Amino acid sequence: VEVVKGMRFDRGYISQYFATNREKMITEFENPYILLLDQKVSTVQPLVPVLEAVAHTGKPLVLIADDVDGEALTALILNNLKRSIKVVAVKAPGFGDRKKEMLEDIAILTNGEVITEQLGIKLEKVNDTSKLGTANRVIVTKDHTTIVHDKNNSDIEKKVNSRCEQIREAIKDTTSDYEKEK
Repeated sequence: VEVVKGMRFDRGYISQYFATNREKMITEFENPYILLLDQKVSTVQPLVPVLEAVAHTGKPLVLIADDVDGEALTALILNNLKRSIKVVAVKAPGFGDRKKEMLEDIAILTNGEVITEQLGIKLEKVNDTSKLGTANRVIVTKDHTTIVHDKNNSDIEKKVNSRCEQIREAIKDTTSDYEKEK
């Protein structure tokens, strides 16, 4: 049994063409950047500035968004196959308010930000890696995504502990069994 710091959620890669290990059908990245979006991406143009910024670092990119389809999905797959940039696209976990909370949880763990137009952050304006999260390792299968963060970072630890306390308080305050289970 291996115990790691991090999180796992029940969403995998959007396309099997993102798998870096064809035998196991998994994608495994070391020290990737993590881009968190609370929107669907259908065209590649808004992604270009951040893709170029990540490509210059030589690090892989994990894109977690509401959905990625159409031209954007095709462009990411082609870039991945050509090895222009190592990338995997994953659908964000949860639905509605729960999805926003899950994205925030991932942002806290990875020390990144959720790119959301609700806060005035437009994807096409993200032209460097400052808003992206990071992790030691990310493993993506067709069904699950695991984010491993082994580094001892007291700032992240404090944020994670604070978020855990918020969740515990919310559980105490709710009367709904459904809400308690989530």
